[in-house]
Amino acid sequence: MMRLALTAALALTIAAPASAQTLTLMKGIDAPHYDGHRTTWGPTSDIVNMFQDTLVALDWDGRTPIPYLAKSWAMSEDGKIYTFKLRDDVSFCSGKKFTAEDVIYSFKRLKDPAVKAPYAWRAGNIKELRAPDPYTVQYEMDEPYSELLLQLTMFTNAIHNKESVEALGKDYGIKGIDGTGPWCFDSWQPRTEIVLKRHDAYKWGPSMYKNKGPVKFEKLSIKIVPEDSSRVAAMLSGQFDITHQFPAQFISQAKATPTLAVTPAKPNFQLLYFGFKITRPMVADKRVREAMSIAINRAEIAKAILLGNAEPAVTIVDPDALDHDPATKGIVKEDIERAKALLDEAGWKVGADGIREKDGVKLQPRVYYTANANSGKVAEAIQGYLRKIGVDWRLNPWDSTIASVKMAEQDYEIWSVTVPYLSAGDLMNIYFDSANIPTPNRMNWKDAETDAWLKQGRSALTESDRTKAYALVQQKVMREHLWIPVLNINMDQVANKRISAARPHMLYQNTFYKGLDVTR
Repeated sequence: MMRLALTAALALTIAAPASAQTLTLMKGIDAPHYDGHRTTWGPTSDIVNMFQDTLVALDWDGRTPIPYLAKSWAMSEDGKIYTFKLRDDVSFCSGKKFTAEDVIYSFKRLKDPAVKAPYAWRAGNIKELRAPDPYTVQYEMDEPYSELLLQLTMFTNAIHNKESVEALGKDYGIKGIDGTGPWCFDSWQPRTEIVLKRHDAYKWGPSMYKNKGPVKFEKLSIKIVPEDSSRVAAMLSGQFDITHQFPAQFISQAKATPTLAVTPAKPNFQLLYFGFKITRPMVADKRVREAMSIAINRAEIAKAILLGNAEPAVTIVDPDALDHDPATKGIVKEDIERAKALLDEAGWKVGADGIREKDGVKLQPRVYYTANANSGKVAEAIQGYLRKIGVDWRLNPWDSTIASVKMAEQDYEIWSVTVPYLSAGDLMNIYFDSANIPTPNRMNWKDAETDAWLKQGRSALTESDRTKAYALVQQKVMREHLWIPVLNINMDQVANKRISAARPHMLYQNTFYKGLDVTR
């Protein structure tokens, strides 16, 4: 109790008591920038969705696209052309009126090779964008895209203002950025605070919210508080209104605190996994990869580290996700003796120091991950399990602001992230398409069958065809043991009870999303 009290006292220096007109939110990690076109990073996405909008929004069920900047749409019989009818009452924070030209510019920028947008595929293979009038967009693709509307809800497909992009140049998303969202970008101090202000003209909130705008606070202050103990103490002492990065090991304490409300985001798909860069000799043999995957005890990790706030993951797609293939459940079977046998068979023999070696090289793969509590503790736990079979993981944590850059350098055998996703197809297309090498396909997995099945799933005109194609992908990549699926992470929002109507959303770790109904 004394230690907790001391921590709480220290937390008082993190934030002054919030004014009635300022909503305070707390995050554990920051992002390298806030230009949604140029990243896959979750810490960028949640902020982007506050100040920028998409053509369609995702309803609370996590599956249903609903009107947003596009008030309606129609699809051609061949599935290649979507005609979007846009709202005519929307403006950017700068005051510029939103039109079809902004939509066309945004998707052309997303597809521009110079931008190097890692999530450009989410917009489909665009053939041509046309604007028959200022509030109509004809979105023509080379082939049907079965999840287009679902993907258009993502931050990477948000609408940008050309004038803002060109005026800020390399500082776009750093010193400023324009949007049509309910909040406007005000300032950013890296690793310290993002400040957003109310978009007074905003009145076009999606139907999922009772309040269509504007938001009910003048400002939104988002503090970066990396230390778990400090975030816990700050919430317990009433210094912040909301956080969706409350340490899992203290969730039970938050639930028992009279001033706090804990609300899970449901549905929610977040996979903590470790991936193998299969072009590195040490992990090129799938027997080595399988051995590492089956030598760990996921249930113990979930219980000891997440304290039950996660489920053991033996498949890479959550069983509740759209198009999950149940047949993949039996591929990963935890078995330490089989793990040892696989390494023996692959030629890795135990040395005098207990570490396996082959051709003079020790089995000591370099492991990169973001320096946060869950990833670090899980990596250390796995490191302990694998030492029992003669594998010595060399752990390399990186700050969240540079982790994506370090991973892009390719100088490692294994990496880890916790990835949020919408469906099996969403996850498969993110990671396993060879077009996404070197990132986010960090495995460097280049397989003609996988690419063909992904294409079949994306272009399917029926649900059954889409499900069948994505099942084939899941089966193949799991049998290759390209990843170690570890945990399906729960996502809880912890809020002070002085605020209300703060319903969490599952969209790419957003939870807060637009915050239109939140009030004090």
